[in-house]
Amino acid sequence: MGETYTDITLKNAGDVFMAKRRFIKAAAVRKVTVEALADTGAITLIINERLRRKLGLRVRQLCDVTFGNNTKEMGKLAGPVEVHWENRATVCEAMVVSRDGGVLLGLIPLEGMDLMVDPIGQRLVGKHGDKVVGLVK
Repeated sequence: MGETYTDITLKNAGDVFMAKRRFIKAAAVRKVTVEALADTGAITLIINERLRRKLGLRVRQLCDVTFGNNTKEMGKLAGPVEVHWENRATVCEAMVVSRDGGVLLGLIPLEGMDLMVDPIGQRLVGKHGDKVVGLVK
């Protein structure tokens, strides 16, 4: 068994809200597609500062972050951010860290999209089969 990586699209949820109400054009929604490690040891979505700036996510608060190797740093809770995987989506906040490591897809967004990690197949699967859960377009 190894690590499970998958492509996800992150969107500034505030921009999506504004586009749905036609205050901005849909093309103006800030978004990025990245490869993420599905990490059931992480609580939420974890991104770096560069991605936070690119998405224009607002910092809501500062908080302590403890990494898997027991190192600590002051992180930022920012958002809201829409997380899209295949035909599923959810909205959550992102933990922003200063390290330029990869994106971690933690338990909150995984649960929000009704997904679990298949460690043998190294892929994400729906907990309830192909039942689609997520955002209303």
